[in-house]
Amino acid sequence: MNRTVLVGRLVRDVDLRYTPSGDAVANFTIAVNRPFKNKETNETDADFVNCVIWRKPAENLANYMRKGSQIGVDGRLQSRTYQDKDEKTVYVTEVVADSVQFLEPRDSSGKQDSKQQPQGNDDPFKNDAEPIDISDSDLPF
Repeated sequence: MNRTVLVGRLVRDVDLRYTPSGDAVANFTIAVNRPFKNKETNETDADFVNCVIWRKPAENLANYMRKGSQIGVDGRLQSRTYQDKDEKTVYVTEVVADSVQFLEPRDSSGKQDSKQQPQGNDDPFKNDAEPIDISDSDLPF
């Protein structure tokens, strides 16, 4: 069984490209925090995992998520090799994502904003549990 599930933050903006046949492919790297702290620095270390996703999910990821966005990735681990321009063999291990979940909301301009808070009159809890006057004509049923 080859299954990988990761939750992390995008290290940089997604690199979206298209194959000659028109298929979208997005390459991205996420930082995934380790579940324990480094004994020497007492800080949490992170692993930087290279990922790739294809077609419509690739376009969605590139259009809606930016550097720092928190995402969930579900896919499989894949290894491959190729020859670089100097004829050296390059080994690549990456997660081929089947799906990506956006774990943070985005603001009205289409950009991700994890610090968005209700302000002023937009606070839905402003009445402090006071009764709300709703007439029967306001109800949709």
